[in-house]
Amino acid sequence: MRFNKGDLVTRISYNHDLLFRIASIREKTVQLFGEDLRLEADAPIDDIVMVKSRDLEKRRKKGKEQEDFSYRLFRQDYQLMKEKREYQSTEGYYYEAQYFQLPAKVLHLDGDQMYLRKCIELYRRVGLQVHGVHVNEKEMPVKIGELVRKIQPDIIVITGHDAFSKNKGQKNDLRAYRHSRYFAETVREARNITPDLDQLIIFAGACQSHFESLIRAGANFASSPLRINIHALDPVYIAAKIAYTSFMDKVGVRDALRNTLTGDKGMGGVETRGLLRTGMPYLESGSNDNQ
Repeated sequence: MRFNKGDLVTRISYNHDLLFRIASIREKTVQLFGEDLRLEADAPIDDIVMVKSRDLEKRRKKGKEQEDFSYRLFRQDYQLMKEKREYQSTEGYYYEAQYFQLPAKVLHLDGDQMYLRKCIELYRRVGLQVHGVHVNEKEMPVKIGELVRKIQPDIIVITGHDAFSKNKGQKNDLRAYRHSRYFAETVREARNITPDLDQLIIFAGACQSHFESLIRAGANFASSPLRINIHALDPVYIAAKIAYTSFMDKVGVRDALRNTLTGDKGMGGVETRGLLRTGMPYLESGSNDNQ
């Protein structure tokens, strides 16, 4: 069977467990990117098969149901946080007050252009301001400094593809990971500019990433404690939870991971303050001080 870049395939040796798209073809080997999970893998060309349209439809329907479920959980969580802010701003609804909010700004670096588009769509859906940049994982450490100084974000997401290879070393050996060391270097470069973990919130990592090195480098949240795969959209939900939590409140790790598709097996972190600041009074646009 003839394969082309972008074809959707599964691996025979892994019992067709995950859906991949072909990123490149090199003689008898193909480079694969997970369609929904942030995983990069190599496979012999005779180990892959094209996905039949019926199977593809079934997989996408299941994936959409999971994504919709996570989004509904986030909306419920957001509504509770909104009600809490309204209660506090009106001193227990004693005063009528029109308040405004200072939104957090997100810088999202992604090694996968398709994932980046999906994430930007979700950021917009949850109402977050995002500056998305497609950057090859190996180039991220070089480019992060200029981006931080230019955009001055409150939250940075550093993600793309990763994978752990048993053939290259043990789980504690950073050399056994495809891109973890580049993610860690990128975190360190950002922390050289803004060391405070509450002033700049960082999520770093992808599927099977070396969690410990990313946290030591200065990430607030990272993947993957148990070296499992994470969903492409998971970093967005962590960013949104922090962005919509008051700066007066801390975000517990379990709370941050509650609305993700992967949960605490795939991601972890440290207690972090929220970023949302509320002010008043809210002035209608076009209001005139002389009236």
